[in-house]
Amino acid sequence: ERPGEHLAPIDFDKEWAEFEKANPYAQFTDLLSSLLYPKVFADYWEFRKSYGDVSRISTPVFFFGLKEGEETIIEIARGKSIIIRLQSIGPVNAEGMRTMFFTLNGQTRNLEVRDQSVEVKTVHNQKADRANPKQIAAPLQGLLSKMLVEAGQQVAKNAPLFVIEAMKMETTITASEDLTVGSLALGEGARVLADDLVLTVA
Repeated sequence: ERPGEHLAPIDFDKEWAEFEKANPYAQFTDLLSSLLYPKVFADYWEFRKSYGDVSRISTPVFFFGLKEGEETIIEIARGKSIIIRLQSIGPVNAEGMRTMFFTLNGQTRNLEVRDQSVEVKTVHNQKADRANPKQIAAPLQGLLSKMLVEAGQQVAKNAPLFVIEAMKMETTITASEDLTVGSLALGEGARVLADDLVLTVA
């Protein structure tokens, strides 16, 4: 027996109109796949929404990627191709990210990529109450590389309080007014996320 004999009758015109409306870049063969293998197609379609159409990438490159110094040619349209060459892979940072350096048609590019083989410890610091002016938070994710004040210290407006390092750049957080430091919630070397409590004002 043909597999199609076990399917309920389908109004293809109606199904295609609804399917095309929900998926503007779909083809009619995608509709057929979704009707015959709904679970498999759903997984495939979610992947495509995240990563786009990868059908033009060669199988070895898709499954195993490029090694340093290797290149691949991808035809993105009839008569139009791009040449991608992987130059080097940077070291992994504390967030489990690596910088990939490559050329795209000879032009240098770089991209931050999460290395899934590296285990990153999840940071669980106390969050600051943004509505409480006596709580000073980290404005971004990174490393609390320098704590420039101590508990009980009087600090003038615009004086530096602490430094956060992220992506090899340092951001100095300063006092918005004259204040006295209450307590330090975190110390130098701590990993922080945005809105983590760093210190309080007395």
